[in-house]
Amino acid sequence: MVVCLPENYQFQIILSYDMKKIMKKHKNEIKSEYKYQQHSRFFAQIAENIKEAGAEELSELGAGDIVTTFRGIHFSADKSALYRINYKTRLLSRILATLVSFNCHNTDRLYERAKQIRWEDFFSEGHTFAVSGNVSDSNISHSKFASLRLKDAVVDYFREKTGKRPDVDTITPDIRLNLHIRKNLADINIDTSGGALHRRGYREETVAAPMQETVAAAIVRFTGWDGSVPLYDPMCGSGTLLCEALMHYCRIPSGIFRKKFGFESLPDYDSSVWKQIKKKADSKILELPEGLISGSDLSGNTVNAARINLMGLHYGKNVKIEKIDFKMIPKIEGHVIVTNPPYGIRMGGDQDLDSFYKSFGDFLKQKCKGSTAYIYFGDRRYIKKIGLKASWKKPIKAGGLDGRLVKYEMY
Repeated sequence: MVVCLPENYQFQIILSYDMKKIMKKHKNEIKSEYKYQQHSRFFAQIAENIKEAGAEELSELGAGDIVTTFRGIHFSADKSALYRINYKTRLLSRILATLVSFNCHNTDRLYERAKQIRWEDFFSEGHTFAVSGNVSDSNISHSKFASLRLKDAVVDYFREKTGKRPDVDTITPDIRLNLHIRKNLADINIDTSGGALHRRGYREETVAAPMQETVAAAIVRFTGWDGSVPLYDPMCGSGTLLCEALMHYCRIPSGIFRKKFGFESLPDYDSSVWKQIKKKADSKILELPEGLISGSDLSGNTVNAARINLMGLHYGKNVKIEKIDFKMIPKIEGHVIVTNPPYGIRMGGDQDLDSFYKSFGDFLKQKCKGSTAYIYFGDRRYIKKIGLKASWKKPIKAGGLDGRLVKYEMY
């Protein structure tokens, strides 16, 4: 049988092949348009003293090529890992994706380069945005003015393209941009977290100088507590340490209450991958046995705040909180004790807390036999007042203070 082909068949095959190559090339060009896409590299902001733990956590969540620097952690991640890290990290503050990097010796150069970015890849009509910035060791010396110039570039870009400008919202923007300039090298980043990750969403009530959630999560991690023995906080305040212990044990993703992440605004965002990551993480949540986590405080107001915050979490009702002075607790034996006692700033000024810490040390020695205590001292002066021999001390900066987490073992 003879098959007759049209005269232009070979031309159609060649044309089809060439078009596929062109389309593939165009797709690759789009894929690598922004710096973060070229090598799937990202940057995590994190408190200085917990970077090593943050690097370990990143590895556990699927990141690779992890490199710590003086201001954070660089790492590689595919889409699955990026979404998972944002959803589950307990230690990182936020994760940035770099759009462009360039030499920047003045704000005119910053403005012009920022206007070359295709901002419609990230914004749609009605979206709001905010810009934060940090400048050091550069010709540009004013962080706020540099941030303002980036904001102007974005606004002018849209105004020239569409005749409309996006609004700035510094409180709850849809898009958060970050500018970092050091030694005249500028990075324009987008916040893939969509806001600080320490804002878990469970804190409905607060007290004076509450502990930041990422710091509390780091403390829980440093204890190595795995739920094999009960955990108790005898000065629980508004319950941040207890909430983080609950989320740790129950495997509750830290971002479970977050309505939107910044990575959902990336041009290569894949909603199906995100749904799979979220579904898998949520399916691993465990129930908290009653009595495994508990706490107390002398103040009725703080006890009430802790109860309200815990009730916002899965199985928070299984955490028992009492109003009682630690001196009146009969005993806490065979427990992991984790607490952040009051210090000068938390107590509202200069107070003589020497006797308080001595009493707490006596309580640990006399009523907590067989327990291991992890005490966070916001003011290191009081470590020597507690009268106990430390197993180890870890520096943790929190609330502008250079504090220490100290481990004590009561045999």
